[in-house]
Amino acid sequence: MAKINESLLALLRCPVTNSPLIQVGEELLSTANSEGGTPVRYKIDEGIALLLTPEQLSPEQLTA
Repeated sequence: MAKINESLLALLRCPVTNSPLIQVGEELLSTANSEGGTPVRYKIDEGIALLLTPEQLSPEQLTA
């Protein structure tokens, strides 16, 4: 599991909710809920956080 550096994680914010992010497994989760009532999830790909909404990701990124 790729772990995001703590000092970097402290700087990152969710582009949708503007809330801090926490790492849970291979994903980053917003600490505030989106309009849908759930946290926004962001994939970590080879140690790089993909801070894009699902609509902005390519089909290959969604399934990888």
